Amino acid sequence: MLPEPIPLKPVSSQGAGPAGVTKPRHPGGPARFLTDVIVDLGLVERDRVANAIDEGRRSGKMPEDVLIEHGVLTAEGLSRAVAERHGLDHLDLGTFQPDMTAANLISIPAAKRYEAVPVAFVDDRTLLVAMADPANVLAVDDIALLTGKEIRPAVTSREDIRGLISRLTRLDQVVADDEEEDDQSPAEVVDLRESADDAPVIRLVNQIIAQAVEQGASDVHLEPTGNELRVRFRIDGVLVESTTVQRRMVLGVISRMKIMSDLDISERRIPQDGRVGLTIDGHKIDLRVVTLPSVHGESVVMRILDKSSVVMELDKLGMAAQERERFERAFHQAYGAVLVTGPTGSGKSTTLYAALGQLNTIDKNIITIEDPVEYQLEGITQVQVNAKAGLHFHTGLRSMMRADPDIIMVGEIRDRETAQIAVESALTGHLVLSTLHTNDAASAIARLVEMGIEPFLVASAIDCVVAQRLARKLCQHCKERQIITSEELRNNGIRSQFDMEAYEARGCPRCGHSGYKGRVGLYEVMTVTDEIRKLALARAPGPEIAEVAVRQGMRLLRDDGIEKVRNGLTSIAEVTRVTGSGSAPIESSA
Repeated sequence: MLPEPIPLKPVSSQGAGPAGVTKPRHPGGPARFLTDVIVDLGLVERDRVANAIDEGRRSGKMPEDVLIEHGVLTAEGLSRAVAERHGLDHLDLGTFQPDMTAANLISIPAAKRYEAVPVAFVDDRTLLVAMADPANVLAVDDIALLTGKEIRPAVTSREDIRGLISRLTRLDQVVADDEEEDDQSPAEVVDLRESADDAPVIRLVNQIIAQAVEQGASDVHLEPTGNELRVRFRIDGVLVESTTVQRRMVLGVISRMKIMSDLDISERRIPQDGRVGLTIDGHKIDLRVVTLPSVHGESVVMRILDKSSVVMELDKLGMAAQERERFERAFHQAYGAVLVTGPTGSGKSTTLYAALGQLNTIDKNIITIEDPVEYQLEGITQVQVNAKAGLHFHTGLRSMMRADPDIIMVGEIRDRETAQIAVESALTGHLVLSTLHTNDAASAIARLVEMGIEPFLVASAIDCVVAQRLARKLCQHCKERQIITSEELRNNGIRSQFDMEAYEARGCPRCGHSGYKGRVGLYEVMTVTDEIRKLALARAPGPEIAEVAVRQGMRLLRDDGIEKVRNGLTSIAEVTRVTGSGSAPIESSA
């Protein structure tokens, strides 16, 4: 008799419990025929099962195989019945998120031989293993010897097992193959791959990177927690836990990342940064790697730059017609400055790239200075900031002015000198596009004045300011329509006298049970009018400028978010999360 199932620790990346795990109805019950279990679960009618038993007796086949051949029983249904018969958990690997650290504890040939893959850690001593045949005690014993862990079998279909093994093989190869072709990879990479002891570490790192790209992550965080290394992905702007690397592999994983990025593996006391170029599933991926020393050891953060996954077309960013018209009118002018504001990771550079895409014609000389150059644009001269060589934003910008540019894009205005040159460039016949860190559009003017730029220069140079945020989009497969009461709206900082029809997040396997899939932009676009220029000359604060801009037709970030809630694109909770808890003067219709 196999041991009674024990509760799993939550392994779902969304923290909502082990999605895809089905507990047996009668664990440890009396022994039963598999056909009786199939009937009890309601998978096949008893008469059909009886016929299959008779046919199997005549043909020498198992009754369940006969049922599958006739299309009466599915492979998934059979695996559920096997799990119930043995009193074991059943895993749906289409929903359950395997732990890559656990999966790499045995080799892929061993997984194929045993038709079994470790998929999670139940606790420090026990490993959850997905098996097609849990009665194969030899396989259980061998996996226990290979991993040094106690084994908790769980049942899944053979098709799911083969699919998972195939996926693990692909995740390993899509990264490893490119490393061998990359001329920039150091020789140590080859040596490391040839070491049998380190092969699981290399495979694990490859699979973590490939899985992050597959799930659309923008960043990968590897954070030491004492004895383990926690791996988290930033997906749609939110960090979710992916896996935990066990203590014996932690140093190997960190060293592997540093070797790939051409960093000093012996230096652990100071931060380091590097990059590595990979090809995953046929397209180029650029990883920006930063290491940080912490009290528990070195942590690593990888920024994934995947040009193929970035939307750089203005009509697909989510900007409403009125806001888009204002923005396009501003950046199609011959000169002046257009600023995009917002916190880090709000999509400012993507918006500017989309604008440059429209401006990039053969008759214009476009030069950018960025830190770093995230995506290379054909036909545009892009300059990378290099602080070690003395190339800063202000020094590069000063040199760019002597290179006969028509359009200049400054990655970020960080200091007074850069702001001064950018503003003067906008006043001397150049179109200047740049980003600035402010909470809203109106505050950008006040920020430049605070930096020391004369108000008359700011008032004359700035033509348009765009503030933006990125909100997660509701999953189109599982979002639920509901009525949001006026009281709930007020609790979220939205003044309204009426209830609102909208959609809220629910969660399903397609969205990782988060309720969200993808992101959409929230925008406010402020055109600098004569009245706003007068306020800038008078050094008026941001709220006063915003009040005038709203009277002149500017829609606030919160208002744009509420409109997208009404249209079923996002939720009230998400709009509140990215815009803050301040009230917005809106009237919601029932």
